Amino acid sequence: MLNFLKNTFLFALIILSGSAVASTTQPGQHDQLVAGDENHQNSTTHTEKEFDAAAHAIHHALDAHEIHIADGFVIPLPVILWTDNGLVTFMSSEFHHDDEGHHVVSKNGMNFIKMHEKIYQLEAGEEHVSLEGHLPINTLGVIDLSITKNVAALFLVAGLLLFVFIRSAKYYKSGVPSAPKGIAKWTEPGVIFVQAIAKENIHGHKHEKFTPYLLTVFFFIFFGNLLGLIPFLSNPNLTGSISITLMLATFTFAIQMINSKKGYWSHLVDPLGKSLPWYGKMPLYLILVPIEIAGIFIKPAALMIRLFANITAGHIIVVSLIAIIFVNQSVGWAGLSVPMALFISTLELLVAFLQAYIFTMLSAMYIGSSVEEAHH
Repeated sequence: MLNFLKNTFLFALIILSGSAVASTTQPGQHDQLVAGDENHQNSTTHTEKEFDAAAHAIHHALDAHEIHIADGFVIPLPVILWTDNGLVTFMSSEFHHDDEGHHVVSKNGMNFIKMHEKIYQLEAGEEHVSLEGHLPINTLGVIDLSITKNVAALFLVAGLLLFVFIRSAKYYKSGVPSAPKGIAKWTEPGVIFVQAIAKENIHGHKHEKFTPYLLTVFFFIFFGNLLGLIPFLSNPNLTGSISITLMLATFTFAIQMINSKKGYWSHLVDPLGKSLPWYGKMPLYLILVPIEIAGIFIKPAALMIRLFANITAGHIIVVSLIAIIFVNQSVGWAGLSVPMALFISTLELLVAFLQAYIFTMLSAMYIGSSVEEAHH
């Protein structure tokens, strides 16, 4: 058992450090070495590009048009653009891993460049000019419908959910023995756990109506969080994408509003009820009613930001710890930064479950408050 734990630790250490090094030395980002002796004899002028740890950490957490598995091994993704002249499609490999706008891709008489993972169309006859990372003066906006790294991760998580729960459903349709077996023994505790959350926050039999949604949200976030912890898949930051968390929060908000009862709205416009006469309540209503109405939109916004910030922060912390080695340009720092990054990565396993639980619990609370009948 001790040998197994030791080998597991060493394997995780190698994978973590190797992934960070690979992502740090992506194609087109190799630093130039400075040559010359101390007396500057026979010196040649070289330009050294300093490693920007902050920019690298943020770039690692952002979406991309390709998946970097290792240095020199990149999986291109489809680029789908809607322009004034119609639909344009090609593979991201045609940019030759360029993200600074130096390489121009010509399609259907139109020229495209990619800068900082955004694709721009040059105006007709415009010669590409890129100075110090700035865009050319004349560019046209295009609607980017590409299959990016996060979109690919979204499809992968959806496929995993379908596979896992279709298999589980077939097991229960065949007759349930005393104890679940196979994949069902992994999914059943999670399903029971989410059902308990629904029952606790949505009273009566109303929870049965919303449990399927809560199950979907919980396992989608949980699977997405776990997928983002796999180093050799370029750590897709699915649940750390503001567009994904916005979508999930919008679903909760829509379900809450569609199923809201009279008691929910009466509490918003009359939060004090009959506790005070109307002339005593009016001054307080000038403060309480706007706060209650603002709370309708603050709650889904908090759902969106909480999940986005926590997951993104975990990715940035791990990459920043590894970046210490390259900032100090010393392998000796690996003895400190790699174990710390491994510890944070292990802690992220708990965060993956915790954030899925918090989002599901708060969604159940918000839905439960909106479907609650008025108390008399």
